[in-house]
Amino acid sequence: MSSTSGAAALPRAAMPTIRTGAMALALLSLGHFFIDLYSAALSALQPRLAETLGLSLTQAGILGGLLVFSSSVCQPLYGLLSDRFHTRLFTVLSPAIAGIFISSLNLAPSFGWLLPLVFLGGAGVAAFHPQASARVTMGVAEARARWMAYFISAGTLGMALGPTFFSFVPNWLGFEHTHWAAVPGILCSALLWATLPEVPRPAQRVRFDLEPLRAVRRPLTILYFCVFIRSIVQVTFTQMLPLYLSRERGFSVDQSNYVLSFYLASGAIGGMVGGTLADKLGGRKVIMFSFLGSVPLLILFFAATGWVSLTGLLLGGLVLLFTIPVNVVMAQELAPGQTSTVSALMMGFSWGMSGLLFVPLTGWASDLWSMHRVLFVLALFPAAGFFLARMLPDDRPGSRRA
Repeated sequence: MSSTSGAAALPRAAMPTIRTGAMALALLSLGHFFIDLYSAALSALQPRLAETLGLSLTQAGILGGLLVFSSSVCQPLYGLLSDRFHTRLFTVLSPAIAGIFISSLNLAPSFGWLLPLVFLGGAGVAAFHPQASARVTMGVAEARARWMAYFISAGTLGMALGPTFFSFVPNWLGFEHTHWAAVPGILCSALLWATLPEVPRPAQRVRFDLEPLRAVRRPLTILYFCVFIRSIVQVTFTQMLPLYLSRERGFSVDQSNYVLSFYLASGAIGGMVGGTLADKLGGRKVIMFSFLGSVPLLILFFAATGWVSLTGLLLGGLVLLFTIPVNVVMAQELAPGQTSTVSALMMGFSWGMSGLLFVPLTGWASDLWSMHRVLFVLALFPAAGFFLARMLPDDRPGSRRA
């Protein structure tokens, strides 16, 4: 990054002197796996909830938008609290909280009861991400994008397996017993409680300061809107793909969830590839290629049928999600003194605002027209992101100043 990042740095005495090691990375990645496993549950359970409670596509969109608001839009709040209080509880307790409330959706007797369960489950998801993503790269000087890619790809893999997991549990135990799916999250929290050490408090109290963010507001704003555009496709597809495939493409509910799992698994691979490429080529180039390359592949998904269509979906998801670890690391390097806050801005708030706006809008528009038409239009959005990404600062390794 350019030297503007230095303006955002904390005084050296204020920074924790800990470096995230392999064991801590593994524990954080495990927590991320289960957190995102539960964050993908709603999309997998929606067809069954729609059948049981008679939900409309508009109500399904409202639930998806509420989950995005609670789990993503609220992340900067937890980032601020994490940067202020420096307690590991944000990371440790979140898998259990997310698991308990998300897995209990089957117990809701009406649409009204679904709303608080979705909101509280999303709060568990939101509390985990800012602190954990900031801790992943703590003290890591080299290959930060690849280090972040391990963590984020673990979460994406959890999100990929979420639909399959939440198809398996109802089929195995019955939909009325889906709340037992909370057990892995509870066990994960117990493991984190027992093994994940506290982060040392900084030598001097760190207060949230807008000045470091103002110093890099232009590149940070451009980066934010790049994430926003990508997330329109990412979040909306994740929430609506099972409904689309089962209602308009002739797939069974289980088949639809399996396709979503493969789509998200390809995104996990894409995150690893993107993080590795960013360390070599720079994040800007990776973001531009991701935007430009994903559009024709996603068009193929809607234009073709059979295995050709599904291949377009999987490859499109792989290329689109090149940028997840890249965006977070670029933001952390722009504002190293507010890593939890800017991580939440990129991982949560940007994803959340896109989902909050476009998931309910997609449900409403699909009731009027069709999901096929609406999702096809959304798949074109990354083309606009390519031109926006060209305005990002050059961050190739050779261009970075000490």
